[in-house]
Amino acid sequence: MPLWYIAELGRLSPHTDKQVRETSRPMRPAGGKRRLRVPLWSITINASARRKKISRQPAHICHKISTRLALLLYQGLWHIVLPCLRLSNRLRIGFDQRTLKTPPPRADLWIQAASVGEAYLAWELVKTLQLPGQTTILLTTITSQGLDILRKIAQEDLGPTKKVITAYFPFDQPSIMARALSCIAPQAMILLESELWPGLMAACKEQGVKLLVVNGRMTQRSLNRYLRWPTIWRELRPQAVLAMSEADGSRFAALFGDDIVTTMANIKFDRIQPQEEGPSPESNPLLWIINGEDAFLVLGSVRQEEEGEIAQLLASLCTQNSHVIIGLFPRHMHRLSHWQKELNYLNLPWKLRSQCSTKTQPGTIILWDTMGELGLAYDLARTAFVGGSLAPVGGQNFLEPLSCGIRPVIGPHWTNFAWIGREIIDQGLVHETQDWQGVVQYLQEQVQILPERQQTKDALQAFVRNRQGGTMVACQKINEMLQ
Repeated sequence: MPLWYIAELGRLSPHTDKQVRETSRPMRPAGGKRRLRVPLWSITINASARRKKISRQPAHICHKISTRLALLLYQGLWHIVLPCLRLSNRLRIGFDQRTLKTPPPRADLWIQAASVGEAYLAWELVKTLQLPGQTTILLTTITSQGLDILRKIAQEDLGPTKKVITAYFPFDQPSIMARALSCIAPQAMILLESELWPGLMAACKEQGVKLLVVNGRMTQRSLNRYLRWPTIWRELRPQAVLAMSEADGSRFAALFGDDIVTTMANIKFDRIQPQEEGPSPESNPLLWIINGEDAFLVLGSVRQEEEGEIAQLLASLCTQNSHVIIGLFPRHMHRLSHWQKELNYLNLPWKLRSQCSTKTQPGTIILWDTMGELGLAYDLARTAFVGGSLAPVGGQNFLEPLSCGIRPVIGPHWTNFAWIGREIIDQGLVHETQDWQGVVQYLQEQVQILPERQQTKDALQAFVRNRQGGTMVACQKINEMLQ
């Protein structure tokens, strides 16, 4: 049973009727902090013997029992699945940290960033936080790529009051999360964007750790899955949710109640800083393999689900544009072997980026097998396609090529970036097409002309100027929780 199945199990549900909303608030002891006498996940019950008794209890008692039973089931499923997860190439790395065989260090603030995108949001938060005293910040992630970004944050000079340490995020088995939270003992826990982990949330509730969702986003599809079990998430709800849009906020309110949900500007807008000058040989190492005058285009963040369309796109481009150099960037490195076989099957000229040491010949496809160079490639490209948009997987970040001064083309599927607003399409900053043939047509037109980079950067800056400020709002809320 793969990890995504466990994660899906955790994404179960609340919004309930009026009676539930009025009676499902957690009980508070005299001291004011919410603490349970036993771990939420550890309860056992003889359902057949107590069925009548439970049915006569007040609603909030029934909801607590329902939540505990769900967490007990969740605990058991993790117990079954954990041995299998060691076989995963992606999860085997850092397995001792994920299972707490290597205990996590103590920290005042714990920020969880699922992967690369969330890691950059964490970077923005850590950089902006103004802390009055010495504060240790633990940054965790699920992927090795995300950990690479977090380690770069830890190496930065963040001032005398901030110490950053990094680790892999523990598996969400409730017993593991209870031990992790006990070891780390943070004052506050921050979840970024769409992550909701029931094991972690139960441990936070049990141990009195403040939980905040920052830059929160939730699709209607996810909400529908959560609502299959309405009481669990209301019992485990965080102290506050800062949602990235009104639509996301309404979905979080349906899940947790509108009294803890507010909206904020998306932190990703704060990260958009168009460059003032073009790349130079000293600043862009790719100029050693691609001339600034080359007809170079990028297919960025290509997802597995759209590989068939991209293969047809490549064949069409290479047939009609023998002078063009194409940079092919798979979204996940484990798809490189597939692309090597596919390009050989299509009989297209290609080479790995790691094997490029001299200027690339026109008509070559460069299969990118090195991390962290997509932005550098956008700096040199005349045009670009941003992947994840020809198949219904939500799209990838099309703001990155815009910040480099080129106006990209995308397919019809970009729900992950609906928070930006359709105005970015209407203003011509991004070109949307319905199929791979439309992508080919746009790329063929744009690769023939030099992009007006500064004009595009100025237009992007005007677009985002009134949409920035979310990082500061989030940092203010985090400071409140640390006091």
